[in-house]
Amino acid sequence: MTSRPTTLRFGYGTNGLADLRLDDALALLADLGYDGVGLTLDHMHLDPLAPDLAARTRRTARRLAELGLEVTVETGARYVLDPRRKHGPSLLDPDPEARARRVDLLVRAVRVAADLGAHAVHCFSGTVPPTSDPATAWQRLAASLTPVLDAAATAGIPLAVEPEPGHLLATLADFHHLRRLLGDPPALGLTLDIGHCQCLEPLPPADCVRLAAPWLRHVQIEDMRRGVHDHLPFGQGEIDFPPVLAALAATGYRGLTVVELPRHSHAGPQHAEISLPFLRRAAATGIPAAVPEESTP
Repeated sequence: MTSRPTTLRFGYGTNGLADLRLDDALALLADLGYDGVGLTLDHMHLDPLAPDLAARTRRTARRLAELGLEVTVETGARYVLDPRRKHGPSLLDPDPEARARRVDLLVRAVRVAADLGAHAVHCFSGTVPPTSDPATAWQRLAASLTPVLDAAATAGIPLAVEPEPGHLLATLADFHHLRRLLGDPPALGLTLDIGHCQCLEPLPPADCVRLAAPWLRHVQIEDMRRGVHDHLPFGQGEIDFPPVLAALAATGYRGLTVVELPRHSHAGPQHAEISLPFLRRAAATGIPAAVPEESTP
């Protein structure tokens, strides 16, 4: 019998709905037919640093259950730790106390993810500080992630590290370098951003999906052009999506595939409305012709 591709489940990132209250954003996505949400912990959406986090998380979990939405926890809020430095401090910061603040945020995110029943916790490395060399930066990254991975293993929630253009960990090859540095811990997984594959990976995005499959724990998706790190609405970049989605379905990936349009929050509801039909059409186009079930002659 020939296996059939897994049905993909689509979500939308709350970092692209930053002008909406969290409850309004979740209701919108459920009404539009999304399967889930990429929930970025930020001051406007389940603030990870405000009081009563556990109680607020329980309320959010109940709301997700009422709406039938799955969730992945994302940690890419721009100014949640430092109002003056985008994504600061990072796991690579020269100051150990500053690095510890980022580690604490990620451990909090793991606890939130466990309480929400999330598929994974997403994170990224950060950029190399001007005063640091790459070798030192890799050492800091590995050391900083160790307690987060311990927390993730205890919670049973994978930590899905995202290769990010311009960061220390920018490519799939960099992810495997980190994996080897850490001794290939079971809790370490991969966030694959399809646009980033188009932007800077040497292989086409569909090939990246196939190569990433064993470690794939979270997927982000948007359009993009080669060599330009600009998250674009579908149809405004260069990606041929049916082969990408067919490759993703064929891997058996069971998490969410989350639309990532953080610079389009000013029109977030409109982009959420048009993105899901686009993805469903592209997924249907990429499905191969049905193979008859094996039968007895």
